Amino acid sequence: MASGRPPLRRQVGASSARRVILAAAALATLCALAGSPGADSGAAGAAARASAPATVWLCRPGLRNNPCISNLTTTIVDGNGSSRIERAAPAPNPSIDCFYVYPNVSTQPTLNANLHIDPQQRSVAREEASRFSQTCRVYAPMYPEVTLAALHENQINPRTTGVAYRGLLAAWNDYLIRYNKGRGVVLIGASEGAALLIGIIKREIDPDPAERRLLVSALLMGGNVLVAKGAVVGGDFVHVPACRADTQTGCVVAFSAYSAQPPPDSSFGRPSTSVNGNDGIEPTSVARLQVLCANPASLPGGPGPLIPYFPQPGRHGSAWVSYPGLYRAQCKTAQGATWLQVTDVGGPNDTRPVVQQATPAWGLHDDEMDLTLGNLVDVVRDQSAAYAATASH
Repeated sequence: MASGRPPLRRQVGASSARRVILAAAALATLCALAGSPGADSGAAGAAARASAPATVWLCRPGLRNNPCISNLTTTIVDGNGSSRIERAAPAPNPSIDCFYVYPNVSTQPTLNANLHIDPQQRSVAREEASRFSQTCRVYAPMYPEVTLAALHENQINPRTTGVAYRGLLAAWNDYLIRYNKGRGVVLIGASEGAALLIGIIKREIDPDPAERRLLVSALLMGGNVLVAKGAVVGGDFVHVPACRADTQTGCVVAFSAYSAQPPPDSSFGRPSTSVNGNDGIEPTSVARLQVLCANPASLPGGPGPLIPYFPQPGRHGSAWVSYPGLYRAQCKTAQGATWLQVTDVGGPNDTRPVVQQATPAWGLHDDEMDLTLGNLVDVVRDQSAAYAATASH
């Protein structure tokens, strides 16, 4: 990033609910969820779906105090210092659904959170999911996430992560049987949410043609989806490939963002630190794999401008701020790492604040959803139209 620029300061509410992410070792522990025999899949998954318990919904159409339906008014700040107001609203009758899984944010004292809706879940849902209401009906289940207490007590293990996974799987089955009704669906998750959704796709959706037909796309940020080197599939998923066009459906957009090449001990972007890095994959197999990068600013490849949206109150009642033309992004691979390179391209007179890496190993993990949010919403809008056109034939 350019030197001498002010760091981005967030509103207090958003900062307190920023995702506090599982460490790399914790992400690796989640591998057990995708390959362990204890989780439901196939016929067992169908049986579980038939008896799925009712879900506590953080977001669902018609829900009162729905954080995924919120003020989308944005202050747009250009590089020359001028600003304007952008107004947006939820779509009145979108043709597809979004199934959003929030990251690790719970401050409850137990190892796995109960299903009480706390301010942390509301805030992160507004930040990460509410803008997708322009393109889809947003469903977000509460699930027994691994808490910050578990992280601090070094209790990220197959037991605690298994509880989280099984709770999310029950919610997914409940959504399918009670609400989906054959509609296309986009899966959205960052960090722990992405990690758990990798397991859902790998064990439930990828091997099931009926569920695959419902998949518009999956947006999985900071979860380290694995593919064969130089390929769009062949690691975590057999049938669900990387998205390489805005109008492609049934595919995955996934990346981990850095502002510089990840160091050898990077927490993301390397198969050895993947969610499924220890999922029965021998070192020789890992050598044939890489972490997927699909750039939402340019899915076919090459660089593209990012359209960031940060939750931050501004003038005329806006709840967001956006800095167009400040960042460009491009997928890069070097020295065993694959990542989304985010570059500050503001000119010498551009005084807009910039995001900063938490650590070189962590990269822009905390901000990668906000940095790409406008691009991701645009991708879902295009995919929704393409899915509808395919479904009509």
